[in-house]
Amino acid sequence: MTHSTGRPVTANLALTLDGRYHGPDGPADFGTFVPYVTTDTARDHMTRTWTDATTAVLGRNNAEGFLGFWPSVADDESADTRDRGYARWLVQTEKVVFSTTLSRAPWERTRIVNAPADQVIRDLKAHGEGEILVNSSASIIKPLLTADLIDRLYLMILPVVLGGGPRLFDDGLPSTAWSMTSRQTGERGELAVVYDRA
Repeated sequence: MTHSTGRPVTANLALTLDGRYHGPDGPADFGTFVPYVTTDTARDHMTRTWTDATTAVLGRNNAEGFLGFWPSVADDESADTRDRGYARWLVQTEKVVFSTTLSRAPWERTRIVNAPADQVIRDLKAHGEGEILVNSSASIIKPLLTADLIDRLYLMILPVVLGGGPRLFDDGLPSTAWSMTSRQTGERGELAVVYDRA
């Protein structure tokens, strides 16, 4: 990742063919995604996202959802080993959660921030080691794309056109070039791709 001058910043998100990351009824409108994000391809892809990451960056909604679910998976011997690996990583790693409403973190190893995303990420890049993973939080990924601060994109492309809902890539982003460094196609037609800054 030659673009980065400090810690690499990575981001992961599932997108439909028309670029949507959830349906028109809001973040809970995710039912269309579920069959695709629980496949072997998706689980392998998820494992790639966190293997070299030492910091997880989340929006408050994702933090509440993830940290309300994944910790119980960490010790569930009946769970897929890839899910357990991710769950343990999420529990144990440093977490930075963006929120305008929380004043204290209800989770261990978590810091709450209320500042512009680019400012927080620049500070994280200047300290510590390992990748900074913006974990499925479009509200943070979008301003970081605008600020040209993302070095790697982990995308799950689903063979679905939703026709409504927010898109990741809005008009007005800076022009950038990317190189595909990994791709895996699943049995349902889902595509797990990794793009690095060219």
